[in-house]
Amino acid sequence: MQDIIDELQARRAAARMGGGERRIAAQHKKGKLTARERLDALLDEGSFEEWDMFVEHDCTDFDMADQRVPGDGVVTGWGTINGRKVFVFSQDFTVFGGSLSQAHAGKICKVMDQAVRLGVPVIGLNDSGGARIQEGVGSLAGYAEVFQRNVLASGVVPQLSMIMGPCAGGAVYSPAMTDFVFMVRDTSYLFVTGPEVVKTVTHEEVSHEDLGGASAHTTKSGVADLAFDNDIEALRQLRRFFDFLPANNRQQPPVWPTSDASDRAEPSLDSLIPTDPAQPYDIKELIHKVADEEDFFELQPNHAANIIIGFGRIGGHTVGFVANQPMVLAGCLDIASSIKAARFVRFCDCFNIPIVTFVDVPGFLPGTAQEHGGIIKHGAKLLFAFAEATVPKVTVITRKAYGGAYDVMSSKHLRGDVNYAWPTAEIAVMGPKGAVEIIFRQDRDDPQRIAQRTAEYREKFANPFVAAQKGFIDDVIMPRNTRRRIARALHLLADKVLENPWRKHDNIPL
Repeated sequence: MQDIIDELQARRAAARMGGGERRIAAQHKKGKLTARERLDALLDEGSFEEWDMFVEHDCTDFDMADQRVPGDGVVTGWGTINGRKVFVFSQDFTVFGGSLSQAHAGKICKVMDQAVRLGVPVIGLNDSGGARIQEGVGSLAGYAEVFQRNVLASGVVPQLSMIMGPCAGGAVYSPAMTDFVFMVRDTSYLFVTGPEVVKTVTHEEVSHEDLGGASAHTTKSGVADLAFDNDIEALRQLRRFFDFLPANNRQQPPVWPTSDASDRAEPSLDSLIPTDPAQPYDIKELIHKVADEEDFFELQPNHAANIIIGFGRIGGHTVGFVANQPMVLAGCLDIASSIKAARFVRFCDCFNIPIVTFVDVPGFLPGTAQEHGGIIKHGAKLLFAFAEATVPKVTVITRKAYGGAYDVMSSKHLRGDVNYAWPTAEIAVMGPKGAVEIIFRQDRDDPQRIAQRTAEYREKFANPFVAAQKGFIDDVIMPRNTRRRIARALHLLADKVLENPWRKHDNIPL
């Protein structure tokens, strides 16, 4: 019996060594942790249960029969984060460069299948050279099997991707279909075709970083939600982020204790809005002062910064915040911001997370670039997302809410549950000056007359009371009481039940 136990221990030790000491040292030299070290940092101590430690590929071509490593380049299993269950896979770059074989893909598919079956989130730590070329189409089949699981798990359990090394070619589509993608600066890359192929086909010379690094994807493409400085910071922040999410689409998000009173007043908010209607202010100050302990986990802060998205808590309960940012493009909606916010709203709706929307939007960004880029269809995505959502929706208009953008930003007409406005709110078809120049076109050459008409229009329409008289605003509230009123509204809506008509699935304007 002891011989068998010794053999088991020896096999386990060999599997844990991955590609061996030399390759582990090379991984460390790049400033990267190994696959198992990453899982140790991500999961609660001693909670990881590894599956398929002894799986090996069965490829015999190109001398692969003599190159077999237990685990085949990916560590899979389950563990806990702050006591909550999670399935994980962590690709091991020290084994065949983390390349994906059929056996490698089969391990990932097994944990994903179990995650859906048991209602447990999935986290993937990606660090792979791509498809294992020696296996040819078998490797491509493995990718497709993983993709299919991503699709079936979408909206059922949260799927999170942490890119911690290269991720190229077909490999990028699995993270792209997960709910959130995070990266590590200087060591992680995402691209469909690498710099060498780009140079051959288009004659462009571009570095890995400029083509698909963390900076490119968190500022330009919007593919990644956040980037971190190193593996340890990334995994610690991933633990923090995980705490905002429910286990699956049938459960509510976890409730965390807080000493921050839900009825806390914030007198400083009474002076947040500048006297000059053209002067910007930082909407994030409002979000921080409304959230429990001013804790706000912002997503995509450097991409489409004219809209803010992220998670916070009110009364210990997770909420998703969406807010126009007057500091960037005056808070206008454009193509990128519409897509950014629409996807976030849909995630919240999938996973029972109430949505709190702060509105200060002068309209959609004008221009041929926007029109020709499809702002009509892309703007409709945000409208569609808010209209489709059945979770509790609380909206606060702080200043401007003009034109179609008023409708789009979780208005009462899109089944907003509780809609408030500050006394500084201006709800109208357009701004006073533009409206007067259209209505009183004949007075354009008379500045004094135009100024008088503008003042009249501002007094009549540039306030929240016309909308309140029609019942489109439930109440005009003091800014200092915003946290208390939102908290009470969310408490009221806690047992909300709303169902959309039956359908196989909707057809959002993609």
